[in-house]
Amino acid sequence: MDTVLLIHSGGFTSRQWRKLADRLAPSHRVLTPDLLGYGPTPWPAGRPFHFTEDLAMLATLFDEPAHLVGHSYGGFLALKLALEYPDRVRSLAVYEPVAFGILDEPADAPFRDELTRLPPYVPDAEGADEVWLAAFVDWWNGPGAWSQLAEPTRRAFRSVGWKVSREVASLVDDHTDRTSYARITVPTLLLGGETSPATERRVLAKLSATLPAATLHTYAGLGHMGPITHADLVNDAIVEHLTRVASRTSR
Repeated sequence: MDTVLLIHSGGFTSRQWRKLADRLAPSHRVLTPDLLGYGPTPWPAGRPFHFTEDLAMLATLFDEPAHLVGHSYGGFLALKLALEYPDRVRSLAVYEPVAFGILDEPADAPFRDELTRLPPYVPDAEGADEVWLAAFVDWWNGPGAWSQLAEPTRRAFRSVGWKVSREVASLVDDHTDRTSYARITVPTLLLGGETSPATERRVLAKLSATLPAATLHTYAGLGHMGPITHADLVNDAIVEHLTRVASRTSR
């Protein structure tokens, strides 16, 4: 039975993959961990964090070849795991991974400049920064997106705001470039939405041109939160990808 590791996006928990995990469970060993600071054990406000800490935790979960699925920050972590543990990754399916290091050419400067628009994170007594969170959510989803979220969702973001801000800071400073990403040779499904920020669309285009075994599919009308807003559509593509990889392996 093949192993599949589902890695959630920043600001959410493993519950975002619940529907996909249920679909895969009859035919796969499914791992759905919470990243550090999510679930029952919050990351203390003010405590430093770097994405390598999440990588180290994830690496302890599988010691045999596995398929990796990730969204946003989770997609970035999946790509980094494929680079660091190539013998343990059978395939990748990632929706808009935040692999900003691939924006490594002079022509990418306007897209990288977009990443500097977030203000510094200034936590309040509970570790939240409403201004930063609003800017973060609006950058990904359009002006006013934060104010349109249901209060329970905003409350959940506030509870992990410091950790999310440290994730962002560390991955923006990551310099994994095209030469490095070209070493990922496993079958890779790249997914994204046509209404997502131009910077992320640029990341997907460059990953598609760089990874030797990548297939890119973008959805009209979908944005960065496609795996949540249109879970069935995105999950269908991931299941089809895993089926294709399994078919090739059996031959």
